[in-house]
Amino acid sequence: MLSIDRSIIDAIVAHARRDHPDEACGVVAGPVGSDTPTRHIPMDNAARSMTFYEFDSMEHLRVWREMDDRDEEPVVIYHSHTATEAYPSRTDVSFAGEPGAHYLLVSTREPDAEEIRSFRIVDGVVAEEPVRVVEAGVDPHAVQSYMFGQSPATVDYECSGR
Repeated sequence: MLSIDRSIIDAIVAHARRDHPDEACGVVAGPVGSDTPTRHIPMDNAARSMTFYEFDSMEHLRVWREMDDRDEEPVVIYHSHTATEAYPSRTDVSFAGEPGAHYLLVSTREPDAEEIRSFRIVDGVVAEEPVRVVEAGVDPHAVQSYMFGQSPATVDYECSGR
């Protein structure tokens, strides 16, 4: 089961809506071994595609090094689907390279509805898991969001503290 703070979910959904009609992507880092997502890191979809996402290689390296320096790991790897349900495609499954991560998908096909689902993907096997949204499990001031290669430069990725 994925337990995740409402403010992080809100930030992920906002990122997905802003990047629509292109797929959005990013990571939520957490302390190594904790399975606790605490730091939202929206990333640039280098593919700039409505049907595919790809982390920018330099940004990917920078983010993973930063997580390593902070004794963090990718707890959640997320992306959006813009015209289909929130379910991993064959391409998503083939690129799932973090067996310990939760793969969170957000569908932005319906403008007024949130479709959020989480999966474990190990050795090509997809297993859906429940998502438990926690209302104040993480100090909202501890949740950090970063903007690397996103555009426009005025986009605010800070999480709201509901």
